[in-house]
Amino acid sequence: MKILISADMEGATGVTWPADVLPGTPQWERCRSMFTSDVNAAALGFYDGGADEVLVNEAHWSMRNLLLEHMDERVQMLTGKHKSLSMVEGIQHGDVDAVAFVGYHTGAGTEGVLAHTYLANSITGVWLNGARASEGLLNAHVAAEYGVPVVLVTGDDLTCVDAEGYAPDARKVAVKDYVSRYAAVCRTPARTAADIRAAAKAATVLAGRREPATGSAFTVELEFDAEHLAAAATVVPGVAASGERRVAYTSATMYEGIRTFKAVTTIVSAAVEEQYG
Repeated sequence: MKILISADMEGATGVTWPADVLPGTPQWERCRSMFTSDVNAAALGFYDGGADEVLVNEAHWSMRNLLLEHMDERVQMLTGKHKSLSMVEGIQHGDVDAVAFVGYHTGAGTEGVLAHTYLANSITGVWLNGARASEGLLNAHVAAEYGVPVVLVTGDDLTCVDAEGYAPDARKVAVKDYVSRYAAVCRTPARTAADIRAAAKAATVLAGRREPATGSAFTVELEFDAEHLAAAATVVPGVAASGERRVAYTSATMYEGIRTFKAVTTIVSAAVEEQYG
């Protein structure tokens, strides 16, 4: 049994504001250990449940945040940027039996601690086939195309609610409760590690490849906080204006959809000006 852990940081234990997740800040350095604790706890739980292999894919910002030296010696970690499937890289090789979303968060324009979708503040909303879309929802559809179930989701309490929509059977662990975008009631790392480990162990019974999802086209619509960002996004082939500060595109598969999404957000981030956005 091989488990992939997609590890994001905004939903990690103790994280509540931007400096906690921005590489190079003192707060980020402090929160790295709590992030690592969450991910390691998930890995230990999967091993407790009978997993033979756990691959951790770093999915936050620079994708160089976790402390490898503090992970269980059996874990392998995929670290660094420029990966074909970004947050769920590794799922496409046919040997993954389940995926866990650890440290996830809610989507742009919704309530939740550090809520966003890919870009920290330029995207004000994302819709997939008309439904509000978080990173979890987008990545779950990619996983489904490879027949891989989402078996564990951790983050704030609203992230767990969001996950009910795309992975109803998955085990969920809230490591903190939402108060505002930059405030939460947080559990201690000792408590969250125990909770995550127990949930991951229980989640292993859900592992097992499924019939790959096929036949659905995916329309993705994005809304930005400035019109010039929408214009920049239309440089990507197939992406067209769909309304004020909005663009949309349709992909035959979610593999294509997430790669186009990555291209759009890369171009848009380069078009953001420091003061005016």
